[in-house]
Amino acid sequence: MADTTLTREQILEAAEDVLRRFGPAKATVVDVARALGVSHGSVYRHFASKVALREAVTERWLERAHGELPAVVDADDPAPQRLRTWAHTLHRAKRGRALDDPELFATYLVLVRENSHVVRASLDELVTQLSRIIAAGVAAGDFAADDVPATARAVFHATVLFHDPAYAAMWDDPETGRQLDAVVDLILTGLRPR
Repeated sequence: MADTTLTREQILEAAEDVLRRFGPAKATVVDVARALGVSHGSVYRHFASKVALREAVTERWLERAHGELPAVVDADDPAPQRLRTWAHTLHRAKRGRALDDPELFATYLVLVRENSHVVRASLDELVTQLSRIIAAGVAAGDFAADDVPATARAVFHATVLFHDPAYAAMWDDPETGRQLDAVVDLILTGLRPR
């Protein structure tokens, strides 16, 4: 591949493949460059360091895992249904990544721990999405919440078992979907105006 045609997306694809094959402890920028047939300097033209490349890989993975959520937030459904759909969509996305590609998922667990600011920004975006759903529910009279951002953060934490990669080993249980519904039912009961 000619250095001039190398794109950021191609590098990220190659980096994922290298991470999948070698794992995060052994994967290097040189390995990524070799997979692309270019010099490591070509990779460094797009990413200033190995850390920057790994951060970009992590960010890309999180964006893809959360890609369906904005449409759920913006849907015309009533807020209680949007909240339920949002929780199931997030769970399904994380579960699918964990079960469909366990090697890469294990790599992302390491990358996520390394890139806490990337993860923190992603988690903040998820809480913002929940805030929008809850605020819409308050406006429609479906929910009561004095502090919407705090309520959104509480909902996020109440559902952590179903989306935090630390709990991925539990996600192949066929009861997980019903368990998530039970948690969402409790949340919706708690959000109802009194």
